[in-house]
Amino acid sequence: MASAIAGFDYQRVAVTDGVSLNAAVAGSGPAIVLLHGFPQTHLMWRHVASDLAADHTVICPDLRGYGASDKPAETDLTVYAKRTMAADVVALARALGHERFALAGHDRGALVAFRAGLDHPDTISHLACLDVLPTVDMWEVMRGVTAAVGFHLYLMAQPPGLPEQMIGAASDAFFGHFLDIWTNDPRAIPADVRAAYLDACRDAVPSIVADYRASAGIDVAHDQADRDAGNQLRMPVTVLQQDWGAALGYDAAALWSAWAPDLRHIGVTCGHFMAEEAPADIATALRDLLAR
Repeated sequence: MASAIAGFDYQRVAVTDGVSLNAAVAGSGPAIVLLHGFPQTHLMWRHVASDLAADHTVICPDLRGYGASDKPAETDLTVYAKRTMAADVVALARALGHERFALAGHDRGALVAFRAGLDHPDTISHLACLDVLPTVDMWEVMRGVTAAVGFHLYLMAQPPGLPEQMIGAASDAFFGHFLDIWTNDPRAIPADVRAAYLDACRDAVPSIVADYRASAGIDVAHDQADRDAGNQLRMPVTVLQQDWGAALGYDAAALWSAWAPDLRHIGVTCGHFMAEEAPADIATALRDLLAR
């Protein structure tokens, strides 16, 4: 079973509140941190990370609550707030010797990257967000029957107990469903990688639910506070995104432009798991971002 990115060294690094993250590291040169999405681990970056490691220091952690990283109990919503997870990423990079670095995230990792860009503008030099909207915008556009694509958001927003029991009773079916329907090319996630994702999720149902529950509460509050204050992302930003807006009735580029004055919004035609379906295109987009 796939469990590591070939050629990368693995470390456990203590970050925020005594939590340790599992991180794959390789290469040399300017640092870029790559954050995975749901329902995946750092392995989703295996192709892009190997490409970028030719001339960058590449750091691929499992987010708190995912993969081989620590999974602290959800004592309150701050434990899995994107603000906390962003602080993890900054602490991880600093522990590895990088006070300033580029940051790219997909899906859940993109929400963490977005929060890091707002909370740590002097630390994040460049920012890429793949196939996501900022949390406050996402909840505002998830309306009507077309929003059924995001049913999992509503399920995992429920109070502790029910979602954990429901998902835990059939975790492989639940997480495997998204691996199936969100890809245009099933070959992009081979059987051994898929098995690694399902194994990791099976052991992390409470923490994954807690991550999503935070996004229905405290993360919205943090985004709204920044919106009200007029805070924006100061660094060059690239957003790569499928055209979900056509179905849900919103203009993704316009929503992102409100947050990022220096924005390149790029539409993609592959599925949601774009770093696995179109790794050469994603690596090129990230290199173009890093050159800005």
